[in-house]
Amino acid sequence: MSGEALLDIESVTKSYGKHEALRGVDLRIGPGELVGLLGPNGAGKSTLFQICAGLFAADSGKVELFGRTYREDPSAILSALGVVFQSRSLDLDVSVKANLRFHGGMFGYFGRTLKQRIEEVAALMDIGDMMDRQVRKLSGGNQRRVEIARALMSKPRLLLLDEPSAGLDATARLALVRNLRNIVQTQDMSILWATHLVDEVAEADRIVLLIRGKVTCEGTPAALIAQSGAKDLTGAYVALTGVQANPPG
Repeated sequence: MSGEALLDIESVTKSYGKHEALRGVDLRIGPGELVGLLGPNGAGKSTLFQICAGLFAADSGKVELFGRTYREDPSAILSALGVVFQSRSLDLDVSVKANLRFHGGMFGYFGRTLKQRIEEVAALMDIGDMMDRQVRKLSGGNQRRVEIARALMSKPRLLLLDEPSAGLDATARLALVRNLRNIVQTQDMSILWATHLVDEVAEADRIVLLIRGKVTCEGTPAALIAQSGAKDLTGAYVALTGVQANPPG
């Protein structure tokens, strides 16, 4: 990795009572990177995302996005950050277009510029044929695609995806993975993709293994496979963490 760090986390801790959710996490993401944050449910991935999104403050450590902290300039951070949380957050009772229009307006898009941006994100996520449909009537997979399209409206420099395929069937999950890989290849953007499904991040630039609130290992998929002596990334994940990999589905 080279260039400016879009996300720079050093020695971050976070506890809830006696439970240590994060225990000295270090993580750095540069321009144009797809980084997979891989770990089982309960590893601390969602807590880390909530801190990165400014919803919670770390107990200790450094959290900088685009060279700034939330205390210094939260508006500048949020204008360059796209976030898709594991829990759904769309307005289910209005159309896809209405969701995108409202979100785009929050970032200063209006008139022709807003219309053009909606068309761009609709093409990226392949949702152009459902723009006038009520979100509630869409499948889970299509709702997820709409959520990601909404996060892309502001042209973020960094996109945070927390278990984006949660609740999807195998076909919808594979379609989502394909869409997101295309975005990485064609857009000027970095992605931090948290998941417990190994195959989703098999083509990431780097994999970060987060186990029980600590980063236990990181490297390219090929490096982790070589380090573990396994035949594939799933085998490497099991060998390096001692955690059984979740099957896709």
